[in-house]
Amino acid sequence: MIDFFFAMIGSTPIEWIAVACGLFNVILIIRRSIWNYPFGFVMVSLYFVIFWDYRLYSDALLQVYFFLIQIYGLQVWLNGRASDGRVVVAPLSQQAFLGYLAATAAAWLVIGWFMSTFTDAAAPYWDAAVAAFSVTAQFLMSRRYLESWILWICVDLLAIQLFYSRDLAPTAALYTVFLCLAIAGLMQWSRAPREMRAQ
Repeated sequence: MIDFFFAMIGSTPIEWIAVACGLFNVILIIRRSIWNYPFGFVMVSLYFVIFWDYRLYSDALLQVYFFLIQIYGLQVWLNGRASDGRVVVAPLSQQAFLGYLAATAAAWLVIGWFMSTFTDAAAPYWDAAVAAFSVTAQFLMSRRYLESWILWICVDLLAIQLFYSRDLAPTAALYTVFLCLAIAGLMQWSRAPREMRAQ
């Protein structure tokens, strides 16, 4: 029982810290709080190191993207807050969302082929799916779109089994929690007023 507990909280201090920062990050995003960003910056920096060590290259490179897009997202969120300080959820048309999905599917196949052909990636297409959908989900989240949570749910479902299969039990456990939080986020943001920009 003790061994199982320690397997879930992490095998190294760097993973413990990454897991904790990830939880705080998502909880604050659900609350539409700008303070999610400091935790997000630390989390993605640590996971770059972790994923690179485990030869999950698509996910490692994804952390570089996450770091950069969070700089952009921070600016958008700072300019998209309501009077209570919480970010305003922006509208996204169904046609635009379908366009994002099509572009994501194309990127997934290209990244998967590249990783399969030119690297020793452990699970090239599976890893690429997590990476491609995460890129789109994070961009939509940075733009304050409700639909970002739908993609995060898909990412979490894919990632849980991938990370567990690579003996990253704490990270798989974290993504299980992320899945629950993404569902909660979708419900919470659905109830928020949807405006084009903050008043």
